[in-house]
Amino acid sequence: MSDLETDIIDLSHDGRGVARSDGKVIFVRGALPGERVRIGPRKRHRHFDEAELLAVLTPSAQRAIPPCPHFGRCGGCALQHLQSAAQLAAKQRVLAENFERIGKVVPQRWLAPLADAPWAYRRKGRLSVRWVEKKGRVLVGFREDNPRFVADLGSCAVLAPPFDTLLAPLAALVDSLDARRDIPQIEFARGDDAALLLFRHMQPLGAADRARLAVFSDRHAIALWLQSGGPDSAQPLRELDARALSYRIDDDAIEIVFQPLDFIQVNAGMNRRMLALALDLLAPQAHERVLDLFAGLGNFTLPIARRAAVVAGVEGDAGLVARAAENATRNALGNARFHTANLFADQRQAPWAREAWDKILLDPPRAGAAELLDYLPGTSVRRVVYVSCHPGSLARDAGTLVQRHGFRLTAAGVMDMFPHTAHVESIALFERD
Repeated sequence: MSDLETDIIDLSHDGRGVARSDGKVIFVRGALPGERVRIGPRKRHRHFDEAELLAVLTPSAQRAIPPCPHFGRCGGCALQHLQSAAQLAAKQRVLAENFERIGKVVPQRWLAPLADAPWAYRRKGRLSVRWVEKKGRVLVGFREDNPRFVADLGSCAVLAPPFDTLLAPLAALVDSLDARRDIPQIEFARGDDAALLLFRHMQPLGAADRARLAVFSDRHAIALWLQSGGPDSAQPLRELDARALSYRIDDDAIEIVFQPLDFIQVNAGMNRRMLALALDLLAPQAHERVLDLFAGLGNFTLPIARRAAVVAGVEGDAGLVARAAENATRNALGNARFHTANLFADQRQAPWAREAWDKILLDPPRAGAAELLDYLPGTSVRRVVYVSCHPGSLARDAGTLVQRHGFRLTAAGVMDMFPHTAHVESIALFERD
């Protein structure tokens, strides 16, 4: 393929513009539907090509100027060049297409897209670290579009403070360490009142390096942890770094304490909005029994417990289950109980699966809940709220709930948990008479 002028006709699931030439699909990063562009060859495949955007000849009315100077090199964001409202509309189209194509279902009504602040939202994540011989220095940031490379970032507009301005200081810190070549990743996490960095290191750190880390921790008022092996090896650098992280939800009535490597929703503002919407759709009543599957730390379980007679949270990670139970005790919610179970295995003989439930909340990982839907929901369940991080698995499971279990897909909508990315978070309500 040589240089070509063409029209962009669609947006792909990963945020690239879609063109066609001689019957073959071409993906163009940075191009938007409705634009006339000039593109150059980048990579050829059997069924599609990838092209480089050389010039936008006729821009879309929905094109935005990316505020981040690293956009286009850093792979952390794919849609900064598209206005926020248009991003949400594109995500809803992806969800609708998945429902129709995979699940063969259509919602009776669409919920208004749920959004919060589009910048400085990411409170948890993982940064890549790499010593680059040719540059003679360390880079700290997200991967580039080509995942073999780490983007050279000075700041990040989507990271929550204080992480947004710490990328350059972190690169300088690692550059000063004797173990600069042995640190591949830095995890970051922030609660409501404290922030933490966790350094993965492949070799033991010497006393001089540990002292440099301690100085950085004190200078930036941020706790610092180390991880030399698997998750169980994570430990604070010093005793004073061991302070707990926590966040409050449900009008600040509930406090959830978590460990640095625990899963939490990365967008605090959207998490609060999502919880309010999920509770509104689920509508737990004081006499009802509710089952929360893939419960994690109790992010949904504990607010449900304030409204229902009984709630059971089921989760596969034993550490998360233990901390969820501690969070229930801490918040004096004695009607919440938790079970450890592999929800991708057949659990139909488990006591909690054999009980009668009125309502179910599902919040599975990307793989969805296909295995669960072989034996749940039971006949007593009249309402299911499904929170999804992958539209394809939601659509598949929606088809199962509607066609096999007799539910109606009453409502569905997208939630902008990851603004400026192509990630589609969504929520769906299923009901049966």
